Amino acid sequence: MQSLLHASMITLLLSCGSKDTVSTETTTEETEVVTPVSVVPVNIGPMEEFIELNATSVFQQKWILKSNVTGYLQQANVQLNRFVGRGQTIFTIKTKEAQSIGNSINLLDSSFRFTGINSIRANGSGFISEINHQAGDYVQDGEQLAVITDTKSFVFLLDLPYEMRPYIIGKTAVQLILPDGEKMYAYVTGNMPVMDSASQTQRIVLKVNVNHAIPENLIAKVRLVKNANKQAYILPKAAVLSDETQSIFWVMKMINDSTAARVEVKKGIESGDNVEIISPVFSGQEKILVTGNFGLPDTARVKITSPGKE
Repeated sequence: MQSLLHASMITLLLSCGSKDTVSTETTTEETEVVTPVSVVPVNIGPMEEFIELNATSVFQQKWILKSNVTGYLQQANVQLNRFVGRGQTIFTIKTKEAQSIGNSINLLDSSFRFTGINSIRANGSGFISEINHQAGDYVQDGEQLAVITDTKSFVFLLDLPYEMRPYIIGKTAVQLILPDGEKMYAYVTGNMPVMDSASQTQRIVLKVNVNHAIPENLIAKVRLVKNANKQAYILPKAAVLSDETQSIFWVMKMINDSTAARVEVKKGIESGDNVEIISPVFSGQEKILVTGNFGLPDTARVKITSPGKE
């Protein structure tokens, strides 16, 4: 009877020991969590931080053709968008008095050939942008007949907030982007010496050289560079983590094939989806976690499933 009791106790003890071993092995396996991640290398290239402001296209010089007498328009050599040269005859005007005097003189002496016609000539080269009268119209002295726009006076006007003057002072050109995406350089040719009292902006004149016409009153974007680095260490913004106060930043860097470690970084220029890493200095061979990095401990077991988008 005692032998049977001893055998039962030994069996029970062995059974308990076996359960403890299985439990320990299971716990160990559960603690070794492997997180699937994707990685990117640290790129080296140019980065810019910029601001964009609106600029409006205008023709600064326009000539208004006016009647120099009261009478009837005999000829009107006008057509919208037609180019005219300086000194070219645009209108001819004849008064009733000139008509009657001319007829009397011609009856006395036909060789005199008095016409009494006044010519209105273009006082500058450009295209006709507005027509107010046509041939046969009766016009008063000084009445507006047409408008000639000087194509050489085409510029963009930028209303620049005064606090942003450091970003344009000393620069000869800035980048200008049209609504269709076309990019060009606009050259700084001057600025107005008066500030707008309400908006506290100063008007900057920008000249562009293009081989196609740009309409007036077109709103374009002017890109002013605040900071630039031609050799920046670049990472996607998704690779850079931060604390709740946005005061401490770090990345998770692969230190071997299966382990990632936290490395604190200092950010620089931010542009689009990318950010410049000022310190520490990474090499192009190092791999940084770009997905699966959120919530990891300072050192974590990971598995690279796919390379991230650079």
